[in-house]
Amino acid sequence: MDRKLAKLDRVLNGGVVSTQVVLTLERYRHVVEIALHVRGDHMLHGLGDSRAWETSLAEAIEKLTGQIQKVKGKWQKRKRRAKSARTMLPTTAPGAGVGEERRPTRVLRSSRYHVKPMTVEEAALSVDSGHDAFLVFRNASTDAINVLYRRANGHLGLIEPEH
Repeated sequence: MDRKLAKLDRVLNGGVVSTQVVLTLERYRHVVEIALHVRGDHMLHGLGDSRAWETSLAEAIEKLTGQIQKVKGKWQKRKRRAKSARTMLPTTAPGAGVGEERRPTRVLRSSRYHVKPMTVEEAALSVDSGHDAFLVFRNASTDAINVLYRRANGHLGLIEPEH
């Protein structure tokens, strides 16, 4: 029985979480009930009923095999539907070529910043010492919101609003 259950686990690529086997003898009936808990919260049940243990076990395993093939087919179908990174089209700019697919732009809120009043020199020291690539701060001399950011060449860029 262990070999047959191990075979079911191999078919599911190790996806069996737990197994419960109940053997019942009722006069001349040998009843085998197997319950498999499979990843993804699937519960599979196989019931075999005959005059011999081997036949009952074979019936239960056969019923489980059919259910396993169905679940595994769904897993594989889901994998086939997923798009790979190579086949996905890049986002195009507004007004790009006709007929090209365009995905909507998403805005993700990463964190909130406490805007502190400081000088540009203090902000530059903060960006140099910190791990962030930019800093939003209130310029102490102009009292306006400014953004200091690290450029690709390693220098710092400053964004100031127009008055």
